Parts: sequence; C-alpha cells; structure tokens
Amino acid sequence: MSYFLFKTEPDVYSFDDFLRDKETVWDGVTNPTAVKHLREMPKGTKWIFYHTGDEKTAVGTGTVVSVDATDPKVPVVKVKVGKRLKTPKTLASIKAEPLFAQSPLVLIGRLSVVPLTEEQWEWFVA
Repeated sequence: MSYFLFKTEPDVYSFDDFLRDKETVWDGVTNPTAVKHLREMPKGTKWIFYHTGDEKTAVGTGTVVSVDATDPKVPVVKVKVGKRLKTPKTLASIKAEPLFAQSPLVLIGRLSVVPLTEEQWEWFVA
C-alpha cells in the first residue's frame, strides 16, 4: 500500500469542499518531484489532506481512484474523500514527532505531494 500527504491552501480547496464534492480531480501540481509522485501513484493509494497557509494542519484522508498520466508533465489524479481526522495534526506536532525527523514533509517544506511510511500514516489516523 502507498501513502502520501497532499497539501492545499484551504481558501483554494478545503477539506470541507472535498467532503461536499465527495470526489475531485487533483491537478495543477508543477513541482517535478510532486509530479513524479502523482504520476506513479497506484489506484487505492491512501493520502492525508493537509491545509497549508495559516493553518498548517493535517485534517482528513482520501483515496486515489485513478491516475491519467497521458501528459507525464501534468498528471491528473482522481481522488475520493475519506474522513476527517479524529485529531487534526499541526505542523508543530508533526515536527515534534521523531517519526518525521527525516520526512520530506519536514525537510522540504514546499513539496506539495509528500510520501509517507505506513507508520507515519498510522500516526496521522490514530
């Protein structure tokens, strides 16, 4: 199983928007590393929905439904909503957790699609 964290500005597309829509297309990612992650995601990939900006908080989950990598520079990922996290996780709490010491989430702050280990996923959803 693959696990990732997707970042978004809540004033552009929030988890409440995602809950309302139930499914959406995750596109518009331009960072080459983030694009590579999206392009290679298998169907069923689980991911954490993270609000950037002033919030800096992981708030919910989602699942990858499909990936269209016809244009490898601009993959289009269809995703469906999961659930709101029981306990939202702030960036401060993530940074304080030793499990994330070597994570790109902490080390590469501008990366909008971040791989997670199974242990990191479990920490978010616990």
